[in-house]
Amino acid sequence: MTWDVIVIGAGAAGLMCAATAGARGRRVLVVDHANKAGKKILMSGGGRCNFTNMEIAASNYRSQNPHFCKSALSRYTQWDFIGLVGQHGIPYHEKELGQLFCDNKASDILSMLLAECDTSGVELRLNTTVCEVSRTDAGFTLLANDHKLICESLVVATGGLSIPTMGATGFGYELAQQFGLTLTSRVPSLVPFTLSGKWLEFAKGLAGVSLTATVTTAKIAFTNQLLFTHRGLSGPAVLQASNYWELGEPISIDLLPGASLKNQMAEWHAAGNKQTLKNCLSQMLPKRFVESWLDISGSNKPVNQYTPKEIDALHQQLHCWQLTPSGTEGYRTAEVTRGGIDTDQISSKTFEAKNVKGLYFIGEVLDVTGWLGGYNFQWAWASGWCAGGVV
Repeated sequence: MTWDVIVIGAGAAGLMCAATAGARGRRVLVVDHANKAGKKILMSGGGRCNFTNMEIAASNYRSQNPHFCKSALSRYTQWDFIGLVGQHGIPYHEKELGQLFCDNKASDILSMLLAECDTSGVELRLNTTVCEVSRTDAGFTLLANDHKLICESLVVATGGLSIPTMGATGFGYELAQQFGLTLTSRVPSLVPFTLSGKWLEFAKGLAGVSLTATVTTAKIAFTNQLLFTHRGLSGPAVLQASNYWELGEPISIDLLPGASLKNQMAEWHAAGNKQTLKNCLSQMLPKRFVESWLDISGSNKPVNQYTPKEIDALHQQLHCWQLTPSGTEGYRTAEVTRGGIDTDQISSKTFEAKNVKGLYFIGEVLDVTGWLGGYNFQWAWASGWCAGGVV
């Protein structure tokens, strides 16, 4: 029951680390309380796994230390992982904004990682719950399913709190605190916004309607699809914005980015267009949205009858929709947890805790959160590879 390395967590980062360490000749055990490895891999990207992105930079990540992720991302790049995918003959394709997805199923990526672990002699134990970890002179002793597991190096790859139905727990954070590490505040991220009052009723009436929009927070703006839901707002533009939003902050939404309603009204007017605003706007935006939006603005008449003052008001309403979300849908639907173990206490090169020799933390459990679009997987691959090279 003695190993060189034990990895807690059979997700993206944990399997990558185990395979890398095993390839160096280390005796590696991976344990996970779930009944299946890589559950989040399997459900990601609509079952196709958005496994990385063609454009990866430190600016695509949030952390209290924005420089922490640079070393790992530069040493194990998206091209390294794409090369591994190619070696295994996994077909993939690029979607919008550099996102890479499997042609077939997300299970292709999981099978690849498990095959790499198998080749490296890694042992995997599922349905194994670690309930106690203690430090010894030689390393660490774990109590799991009433068995003692002993190792020289311990890697914590337990992920965050998002999607508890997939087995997410706060065990990694508890372990960090047990060994004297501090945590930054943690909140659900890459998550839909919830609304209240009249805007909730507005969104409910449009549930299922999507359009291209620019969502702006106090820190950043994202242009992508916005989806109205029964609870509020979702879609890629909203999920991205949620990574930079704080509770109580207002957001601004441009519902017709890349165009100007004021200029468009002037063109219609000059052309002698006598159609109603609803008919004209329905050529540019979903008809259901236009009808609901005009109900709120209380205006729908021939476009050539609007005064400059009325046009200014309509332009403001459409391009600068101001609202304050009541909150988010929480960890239930959040793709990731923002925040985690304070990276100032972790080596950016080895991922070893600075105050505890032989203890490593990788992946989402750290205070590093990527954008939507394959960035969090790339962080898992990079941090796992870096730690696997030294444990």
